[in-house]
Amino acid sequence: MTHELLFLNNKDMEKLGVNDMKATIHDVKRAYILTEQGDVLVPGKCVMRWGTTPEDENVYGRINAMPGMIGGEYNMAGIKWIGSGPMNYKKGLPRASVTVILNDCDTKLPVCIADGTAVSAKRTGASGGVAMELLSRKDASVMTICGAGAQGRTQLEAALIVRPTIKTVYVYDIRPESSEKFAEESRAKYPDVKFVPVADPEQAVRESDITVCVTLANEPIVHSEWLKKGCLLMNMADYEVSKNCVRKASKIVVDNWETIKHRLVSTVAIMAHEGEIKDEDIHAQLGEILCGKKCGRENDEEIIYFNAVGTGILDLAVTTRCYKKALEEGIGTKLKYWE
Repeated sequence: MTHELLFLNNKDMEKLGVNDMKATIHDVKRAYILTEQGDVLVPGKCVMRWGTTPEDENVYGRINAMPGMIGGEYNMAGIKWIGSGPMNYKKGLPRASVTVILNDCDTKLPVCIADGTAVSAKRTGASGGVAMELLSRKDASVMTICGAGAQGRTQLEAALIVRPTIKTVYVYDIRPESSEKFAEESRAKYPDVKFVPVADPEQAVRESDITVCVTLANEPIVHSEWLKKGCLLMNMADYEVSKNCVRKASKIVVDNWETIKHRLVSTVAIMAHEGEIKDEDIHAQLGEILCGKKCGRENDEEIIYFNAVGTGILDLAVTTRCYKKALEEGIGTKLKYWE
């Protein structure tokens, strides 16, 4: 008996719609809903760090393994294997590189190996987009993005889909040339939006309805006194916002609380580890809001803090969508797994 699997490289994935942000937002919503319905397996993230401290990780990098199973219309198991090289930019290489393996839920055999680099970037942007749709003011018009890398770009893309009211975007990065490049590229792509690179985030955050932090910061770059009434503060990576930002929030919302605590790099995770935040202080997971179990934003005065760390099932959902389309359209390279 022979068994084949399908190999999908980056160009294949592009043909299959991996860059379709609206479709990715749908996949991410479904993954969150299926999580709340108990139709997933999320055994947790295994983090292999270089160095001995979280600060070392932001220099020397890491490789994460994120297994899972997602049911529903996807019905697929698998694993995301993601390498992160923070200094790769010096070599002209992307910081993140991702491989996704899909396994049949019945036989457990592998059926697909796919480049998941775009999957990872898009699904993280889509997670931010879902949070913005549920938690930001409907008339949000000013946004600040801290971190002018690939994640900043996908957060922006998702934001402009769910909040087309956004007219001004401030961009801050520790490397000013990155902010300038981000703004220049974005002006060409979104001519109806004003993009302003800033050397300091304070005034930008003070004006913003939505602030998204996607950086490698290991000390806060956003402080509570900067937050205006009605804003959404999104802590999408490490220890980027002060503890007082979390304390000031009317609601704390997360993607997956157990995974966040396990990862132990974001502000709210550190606070939980140090006993400053309890499980009952978490207002909701996104899936609970999507399922109608909890409310999202209730008025235009609330300050809402959101933190996401991500789980492998998000990548599995997006990759499975592309894989099923590949089977229909005959895209990809078939490999003999055994013969």
